[in-house]
Amino acid sequence: MAASFDILGIGNAIVDVLQLSDDAALTRHGIAKGTMTLIDEYRAHQLTAVLGDASLVSGGSCANTIAGLASLGASCAFIGKVKTDTFGEAFADDLKGLGVTYETPMASDGPPTARCLIFVTPDGQRSMNTYLGASVELSDSDVDPALVQRAGIIYLEGYLWDPPAAKSAIRKAIGAAKDAGGKVAFTLSDPFCVGRWRDEFLALIKNDVDIFFANEHEILSLYEVDTFDEALQAVRASGKIAALTRSERGSVIVKGNEVHVIDAVPTTLVDTTGAGDLFASGFLFGLTRGASLDRCGRMGAHAAAHVIAHLGPRPRVSLKALFAEAGLL
Repeated sequence: MAASFDILGIGNAIVDVLQLSDDAALTRHGIAKGTMTLIDEYRAHQLTAVLGDASLVSGGSCANTIAGLASLGASCAFIGKVKTDTFGEAFADDLKGLGVTYETPMASDGPPTARCLIFVTPDGQRSMNTYLGASVELSDSDVDPALVQRAGIIYLEGYLWDPPAAKSAIRKAIGAAKDAGGKVAFTLSDPFCVGRWRDEFLALIKNDVDIFFANEHEILSLYEVDTFDEALQAVRASGKIAALTRSERGSVIVKGNEVHVIDAVPTTLVDTTGAGDLFASGFLFGLTRGASLDRCGRMGAHAAAHVIAHLGPRPRVSLKALFAEAGLL
């Protein structure tokens, strides 16, 4: 059966609360710079008060990637859990407004919709404080195998490996995708996430994943090596398609002996939130259109350059038009 979706994503359904800040504020409020820290509901309320009049944007790593893909004209679906509250309704409306199929039942009780409180410093680094809320309620029952099997590629985020029920849901989705001959793409998400689940991530990449994404810190953590070159050799030995991002140093695309070094696209850095997510959008879009790995990498670089030039993790213009202007379509 031909796929009716280019990509189906499964990830944490989160609303981002963003504000420009400075290093002094991070110190004052005990916020770790440049990383993602999981927080409880009390801390979420505390930091929300600190942020005050901030920008609200539907986010979540995988959902951002799906939004980017939709902006490029890809047919997409998303699975992720929200509650029937104001943030949950906003999240669902945003995705559906992009033309994304989103049918995950909303929770009527339990914790509120997840949110990520993001402090963006002048150097563009984002310090993320994530309250997972309803997103951790994702379970097997939310994964419809028939929906999964309609996708050519399913895209999964490493963050989902923390809640046991969500991990089970991911395994169910992988099984359904494989049964239908679909491909599995996976993002490592965060170096601390890699540290918690290294052995399982390595097994997942070896046995189930066809394409994976990592930044430099994540890939060093995965293979427990000190240099990027050492990590690169380990990735090559895996034989999988891998997209390794290196911030201003661009990216390296690998498949066995095939290696492409992709330059970063020059832009004005405002906020790195969503850079890796949108890189994945461009790269995966290229794969769905049969592009070479080199071209996929350049598509990823252009999408990432667009999103880091403004506050927030999602496109502000049509990426399809942007790619056409850059001669990528």
